[in-house]
Amino acid sequence: MKRKMQIQSQRVNVTLNYVFGQLFNFSPVDILQIDDTEVISFLLSTEIIPLCLRSMEMGSELSKTVATFIVQKILLDDVGLKYICTTAERFYAVGRVLGNMVASLVEQPSSRLLKHIIRCYLRLSDNQSACEALRTCLPDMLRDATFSNCLREDPTARRWLQQLLHNIGVNRVPSLQAGGGFDHMMVS
Repeated sequence: MKRKMQIQSQRVNVTLNYVFGQLFNFSPVDILQIDDTEVISFLLSTEIIPLCLRSMEMGSELSKTVATFIVQKILLDDVGLKYICTTAERFYAVGRVLGNMVASLVEQPSSRLLKHIIRCYLRLSDNQSACEALRTCLPDMLRDATFSNCLREDPTARRWLQQLLHNIGVNRVPSLQAGGGFDHMMVS
C-alpha cells in the first residue's frame, strides 16, 4: 500500500511538472496576444483550461497567477465565456478552483492574484446563468471586508469587486456600510 502511494505521488509530480512546463511555454508576448478570437478558439480545442485549473490549484504563486491570467484572457473573449458557461460542469470546475484560491488567499494574501480572480468572477457575471449561480457560490470572503487591506492600493480591483457585487445583486454588508470595507476607498 505504501509503495502504491509513492508511485501515485510520483505520477502526480510528473504530471504537475508537465503542466507547469506547458504553461510556461507561453511567452509574455504569447499571453498578451490571447485577445484574438481565433487564438481563443484554438486554445479551447486544447487542454488549456484543465491545465490552467490544475496550476491554479497546485502551483506556486507565480504559476497560479499566470494560469489565472490565461483563464481571465479566455473569459474576456465572448467565445471563451460561452465555452466556460455552456455546461454547468465547466462553470463549476472554474468556480470551484477560483473559490478555493480565494480561501487560500486569506492565509497568504496576494493582491495581484486576487485582482485576476476578481476579474474572472466579474466576467463570469456577464453570463446570465453564471450570474445566477454566483449569487449562491461566490465566496463570502469577497462579499465582506476580508480583503479590504489587500485591495486598499488597487482602485481597479476594488471597482471590479464592487461591480461584481452589484451584478449579482448582493446587498451591502454591514461592515462595508460602516466604512470597514471598500466604500470609503472608492475614488469618485
